[in-house]
Amino acid sequence: MEQVSEEIDNIEDFKIEKKHKFSKNIITSIFARDKLIIRLIFVTCCILVAYFVYYFIAWNFIVSMTDWEGLTQPENFVGFENYLRMFDDPIFWTSLTNNLVFMLVFIPSSIVIGLFLAILLDQKIRKESVFRTIYLLPYALSFVVTAYLWQWMFVEDGVINSILDLFGLGSLKMAWVSDPDIALFSVSFALVWQFSGYVMLIFLAAIRTVPQTHIMAAQIDGASGFRLYTRVIIPQIKTSTFTAFVILMIFSLKAFDFIWILTDGGPGYATTILNITVFREAFKKNQFAYSSAIATTLLLIVMVIVIPYLYITYKKR
Repeated sequence: MEQVSEEIDNIEDFKIEKKHKFSKNIITSIFARDKLIIRLIFVTCCILVAYFVYYFIAWNFIVSMTDWEGLTQPENFVGFENYLRMFDDPIFWTSLTNNLVFMLVFIPSSIVIGLFLAILLDQKIRKESVFRTIYLLPYALSFVVTAYLWQWMFVEDGVINSILDLFGLGSLKMAWVSDPDIALFSVSFALVWQFSGYVMLIFLAAIRTVPQTHIMAAQIDGASGFRLYTRVIIPQIKTSTFTAFVILMIFSLKAFDFIWILTDGGPGYATTILNITVFREAFKKNQFAYSSAIATTLLLIVMVIVIPYLYITYKKR
């Protein structure tokens, strides 16, 4: 009887072990299948990015080396002729100058206002979420919507001039987007209004990650208010400041829809930036090769900004 009982126990142990092995094989196969799916998704994404991004960047560069006018396939190879043409094109230099002026006004203003709003919200005010939503709302709107909104506000009998009249400041009334001398500054002001809330969110998140021990130590040493932020908090959010700077820089180089809707690049070429010149050369003048050369130049400018940012970011990590 004991021997029979032992054999039965051995059979039961064998069944249990076999069951565990079977379960383990199932789990292993499931995980292997998951890895296969992940790899397939990764490879698919790489193929799509390679085709829709890098292939078309390469194609754009090839087109810039031809005399293609958009009606037939590129035939004649002209080398760097289109790039040399840019140096003699006053419209290109005007667009590049406008881009630089736009960046010098738009980027510092957005960073300063965004930082100021972030510091205000960091004061533990009541209904902080409401104010945060109000400040961020402009960025959530479409650029086309806000462009039409500001177009309606900037006209000579629009909201801004009406408010100036209401407060007896009629002498300050201007043709905000019709005067070539101030049109670019008006566009910059409107975009600062739209982006300052986004920059505020970047800075607010960075301020909230500053260790409380550092703040408490500074307060014990007598730092408070303005000095607390300038001496302790702001120096510790340099990475976020650089991130905001790069994001705003890239946008200022590739801004198109907002300016196109608001001013059409005018009056004249007063608000024409490189992206608008690319569009006009390609779809207004059928100079697709020359347009591709300007677009490639713009890409190089963006890469000069982005590559150091990526290098610094990954080096810190």
